[in-house]
Amino acid sequence: MEHKITDIETLKEMWTKTYNTEGNPDWSHILPYYAEDVYFRDTVQEIRGLDKFKEMTERLAKRSKNLKMKIVNALMKDNCVFIEWEMTLSFKKYPNSILYGISRLTLNEEGKIIEQRDYYDLWGDIFDNIPHFGKAYRKFMAKKFG
Repeated sequence: MEHKITDIETLKEMWTKTYNTEGNPDWSHILPYYAEDVYFRDTVQEIRGLDKFKEMTERLAKRSKNLKMKIVNALMKDNCVFIEWEMTLSFKKYPNSILYGISRLTLNEEGKIIEQRDYYDLWGDIFDNIPHFGKAYRKFMAKKFG
């Protein structure tokens, strides 16, 4: 079976399956669609190579207990894919937090993901769900950077 991304609907289906509603996330079905020399970056880390990317997905699966992903919008143009998403995370003492983000995927000539760049406000979205702290954080951010 050839693993290449050819259309947005297939990619959305695979992406949604990764964050299943029963148990921890599972990337096993989508990893064959990543190139061996994939480059991944988000607000926390920068990773090069499929082996390191797979290790990162395994760490996330171990830490995450109720991780869900909702695809809001998706667009594919030539070798570039944008996916807007809402990720629900569960933490020990606090209510679920929703992270709002976008992933930009770049496909190589073989239709595999060669680059993934995730954009999201990790701390802002998490702090918004902590009583009293979220408002103070947003006020601080507006004062210093707004």
